[in-house]
Amino acid sequence: MATIYEVAAKAGVSPATVSRVFNGLPVSAEKIDLVRAASDELRYSPNKTAQRLRNQSSEVVGLLIPDIENPFFTALARGVEDVLQAAGYSLVLCNTDEDPDKETHYLDIANSENMAGVILAPVAEDGDIRRLTDRGRPVVAVDRDTGLNIDAVMVDNRAAGITAATALWDAGYRRIACIAGPLEIETTEERTLGWRQVVTKHGADSSVGYLQHANYRVDGGRSAMQALLALDEPPDAVVTTNNLMGVGAIQVLSEVGIVPPEIGVAVIGDLPFATLSPRAITQVHLPARHLGTTAAKMLLDRIAGDNQPARTVVLRAEVTLGLAPLAAS
Repeated sequence: MATIYEVAAKAGVSPATVSRVFNGLPVSAEKIDLVRAASDELRYSPNKTAQRLRNQSSEVVGLLIPDIENPFFTALARGVEDVLQAAGYSLVLCNTDEDPDKETHYLDIANSENMAGVILAPVAEDGDIRRLTDRGRPVVAVDRDTGLNIDAVMVDNRAAGITAATALWDAGYRRIACIAGPLEIETTEERTLGWRQVVTKHGADSSVGYLQHANYRVDGGRSAMQALLALDEPPDAVVTTNNLMGVGAIQVLSEVGIVPPEIGVAVIGDLPFATLSPRAITQVHLPARHLGTTAAKMLLDRIAGDNQPARTVVLRAEVTLGLAPLAAS
């Protein structure tokens, strides 16, 4: 069956315009004719049940993110808002603080307010998302999986971990540690597995001491870096599995007078600010805004009545800054 995007391409209009036509929202007569002709030719038929739910819902979408202070989620939210605003929707931003109770509270609000849909980076896989999906409300997971049969937009997190650790190894570092996030978060597991894959491949140390778990914030990076420096044989390089932990790790190194590249640092995510030469640190860029725009487009598809099987879109991370190889000793 044709999708809303195929109809939009055929008609020469945006998917949001197709959605507005089928939901009886204001659109020019010319565009209505184009959309109707394209849908007839492609035999596109929106889901009637979803349309009825859509007509009973508000023009509001909820976005649930775990940390509004993290620039990664700020950029993600901007991508979501750009797409939804162009389609005539308003966005309500909810900060869950990695707290399952707060997430449940906001999902309850989305339900009671008849929001058109929800995009969320779930706190855990066993959340209360079914409160919405059981009522036919569309939900799209972003950055993290839910374990449910719903649309999702993810980053290839294992590849990001591999990329970060490989950059350090190729630069000449051999005792590569990892500062990882909370154990229960899927992104933590996947990025850590990527790091471990590289160090194990080369026969390097991946002992428990070189793997430090912390919260995904600056203080977490600080405490983990302090623990690594206190080891009998401290690492000569470290991968941090998010940007704010990277800030914390760099702060501690600066305070004790160790300045990269004396110790190698690779950060998964974009540092919100930098006080060192860009050549001193590897940053693995995560496409946060692209995650947001992709998730918003998928949600609009569902709101418009698209009933194809659940999809998962995986985006790639990229190294944006690299380390020069260490000088031979």
